Amino acid sequence: MLSPELLRNVLESAPDAIVIVDPAGRIVFASRQVETLFGHAAEEIVGQRVEMLLPERLREIHLAHRRGYNRNARVRPMGVGLDLNALRKDGTELPVEISLSPIEDGERTLVAAAIRDVSERKRIQTELTQARETADRANQAKSRFLATASHDLRQPLQTLSLLHGTLCRVVREAAAREAVTQQGQAIDAMSRLLNALLDISKLESGAVRPDPTDFTVDALFEELRGEFATLAASKGLELRIEPAAHRVHSDAALVGQILRNLVSNAIKYTREGSVQLRCLARAAGVRVEVADTGIGIPADQLPYIYDEFYQIGVASNAAREGYGLGLSIVHRLIALLGLKLEVRSEVGRGSVFALQLPPATGAQGETRLAPAAAAAAADRQASSPCILLVDDDLGVRNATAMLLKVEGYRVISASSLGEAVQKATDEPAIDLLITDYHLSNGETGVQLIEALRTIVGNGLRAILVTGDTSSTIRDLKADERIRLASKPIHADELLALIAEHR
Repeated sequence: MLSPELLRNVLESAPDAIVIVDPAGRIVFASRQVETLFGHAAEEIVGQRVEMLLPERLREIHLAHRRGYNRNARVRPMGVGLDLNALRKDGTELPVEISLSPIEDGERTLVAAAIRDVSERKRIQTELTQARETADRANQAKSRFLATASHDLRQPLQTLSLLHGTLCRVVREAAAREAVTQQGQAIDAMSRLLNALLDISKLESGAVRPDPTDFTVDALFEELRGEFATLAASKGLELRIEPAAHRVHSDAALVGQILRNLVSNAIKYTREGSVQLRCLARAAGVRVEVADTGIGIPADQLPYIYDEFYQIGVASNAAREGYGLGLSIVHRLIALLGLKLEVRSEVGRGSVFALQLPPATGAQGETRLAPAAAAAAADRQASSPCILLVDDDLGVRNATAMLLKVEGYRVISASSLGEAVQKATDEPAIDLLITDYHLSNGETGVQLIEALRTIVGNGLRAILVTGDTSSTIRDLKADERIRLASKPIHADELLALIAEHR
């Protein structure tokens, strides 16, 4: 049997302050750690009520808790989630955790309380909470910036692109056409850089949310054929796309963005030969490969290909065809979708980027990818369809109207929902609505479409043009009568979309 002296030594050596309290609430023992924690010597508090160690405001409620505990004494460990405060001798407070243990002493039950100072833990928790709140505010500010930048930066670029499209259709003099051609190249370069930077910012801010569905790889391949066949041919390359009937499960739009960047890079870095898209069935899913006969990537540079603004063999101050952002976007999309991308490359022989996709789940609601925009209809001038054009930006509105009129469309312009409704009331024979998503006074193009359909009929078709980078646009309810177009949209793309949709 342990001696009383040994038991006292055990209590005194414990790292926590320990007080033992009798049923009346008086302290019968206090370890030396009590003085360290509270500033009271043991002899000062033995015989005193335990409530002396609590702030005045807590003593009455503690008395009730203590009486309740005495009626049902049990071991209560540290960390039960209570916010407890104790009172030092100098009047300052400190946060504590307390464990309670009943001790039988003949006919009475004593309670041993181990008291631990958790000031440092609370300080760290407070700092973490503040840091999290600061990060949340920063993310919210970043999201607001992205929404504003996506709209406000794209607006002047949209105006330039549409004005350029108009000039291409009216300029005839050779020297002027050369200037217009170079202007178009500069606008395209600005568009690519802006879109890449905003894509990276969207992914970093969490504004992009995957929407996985089942879809057929072949449909995506056909879109890529339509987009890149002309570019590949202009460089004397063969774009070989194999049939791919495999069905996979992922976000079709984001997978498409990954492959577009890979195909674009393959064409950029291939001087002769071919770029190939193929799809292979594997036990773990479907493997989509983008293979080229390009310059290849040295082994020591492979770790850097996903860095922003990094281009193989291009000095930082040299003229460059792209900006070295495509693979950085790919890297972020791969992580977002939880996919795997493998790279094989040999200098002078080419590269293969292989994307592993999970197989289709067989769930309902398969995504059907839209086909590439067809060429504009040749006879639309004769029919002179009427287009209602709504945009609160005067520059974009005038540039778009000029382009449409040059192409032979009748155009009615409006700057707001109210003005558009009034003009539709006066001229209900509208064949197509083209509207910006964000209008003035917090109004949206969706609200406008709903309002106009009550006037001209539910069959009204619309093209919703937007530079919004948030998930708001992707969450819009599907409507076959509405097409979405992202800013900046080029003149030829807009005209092709109109011809396809009206």
